[in-house]
Amino acid sequence: MKLQFKQLPFFLFLALFFLFIAKAEAHHPDQSYLYLRIYKDAIGGRFELTAKDINRAIGSNLDDDLIMENLKKVLPQIYEYLLNRSGFKSVEGDYTVRFTEPTILDLEEMEDFVRFHFELDNVTSIPDELDIYYNVLFDQNKTHSGIQIVEYNWKAGVFDNEARLSLVFEKGNTRQTLSLTDGSLWVGFTALVKQGMYHIWIGIDHILFVLALILPSVVRRRKAEQVPVPKSSSSFIWMPVDRFKPAFLYIVKIITFFTIAHSITLALAALGIVNLPSRMVESIIAFSIAIAAFHNIRPILLSKEWMIAFGFGLFHGFGFASVLGEKGLSGDYMVLSLFGFNLGVEIGQLLIVAAIFPVLFLIRKSKWYPVFLKYGSVLLIFIALHWTIERALGVNLRIGDFIMNLF
Repeated sequence: MKLQFKQLPFFLFLALFFLFIAKAEAHHPDQSYLYLRIYKDAIGGRFELTAKDINRAIGSNLDDDLIMENLKKVLPQIYEYLLNRSGFKSVEGDYTVRFTEPTILDLEEMEDFVRFHFELDNVTSIPDELDIYYNVLFDQNKTHSGIQIVEYNWKAGVFDNEARLSLVFEKGNTRQTLSLTDGSLWVGFTALVKQGMYHIWIGIDHILFVLALILPSVVRRRKAEQVPVPKSSSSFIWMPVDRFKPAFLYIVKIITFFTIAHSITLALAALGIVNLPSRMVESIIAFSIAIAAFHNIRPILLSKEWMIAFGFGLFHGFGFASVLGEKGLSGDYMVLSLFGFNLGVEIGQLLIVAAIFPVLFLIRKSKWYPVFLKYGSVLLIFIALHWTIERALGVNLRIGDFIMNLF
């Protein structure tokens, strides 16, 4: 059957629908989960079970709508059950499971999962292999399975993984061996570079800031009286650059100053030396787009755009720091993490410049380019101020979803 163009929206809808279903079922009701985090010299993790699974395991009567107060009443029984039906060992011997404070994962339309966080004691060094015993709920449900996932392993280049499983435990298959050597410092470093590139590409606010800096890169401001053109009401006239290389190197210099700035504050924040409130940082990041765009209309620092890039880059660095924090990278190979992530951000930015700059250079002499520059900057200002208000006041202006859909 030939696909007609008018049918395309319908099939796109179906694709998105099934994608949503696949995502929504990331936690399957007949599965429990064992997550592991492999650090430089420590191993931690968590068990994840639903209230129904906990009730089956220990005969409790927890509601599907989990409340921490009720959960804490049965914690000793749950811990005893998990300790009796799981275990970890290596050539170093058996490891002791030490539970920490539990949390609840709210999945809204699905059953909530309880996260029983733990650390493994007696770990003196990370072994090549970890022998895992997992026999949770198999006696209560024949179809139940236990999914083991390595959520974090720097050397293997794994960060915040919740989709790629490592082992599957089932009734009759409760003892398996997990390899911890599938990686190296180089794998971890290159993964951080990719993370930096990925973050700049999905960070629409960072991209728009870079775009605001790129737009005027193929033209130069000249005072109106210095330009042999008909009189203008404006004090400045945009004139196209003559050569590609100097203009390209100029914008690369500006982007590099941006990278230097956010590298400084990223390091300060990641090392815990300086920390700023998230709401303030995100608001200033949004406002930086408006300032950079306004500079394209009314010069703030004539021929010193690098100062705008550097000044606001300091705040963008605090925004990047939250990404490293979310990925649990604090203190684990920190120097390599910072260098790799920053290198990735710089590569990502330069690729954006390399993709956009040649196009702008080709159309720079068009009579409508100054109009495009002006009203494109106005649009950026509007978007940036919208985000600034939302982030600063913690409100939803409703038109945000519409604007985001444009991108």
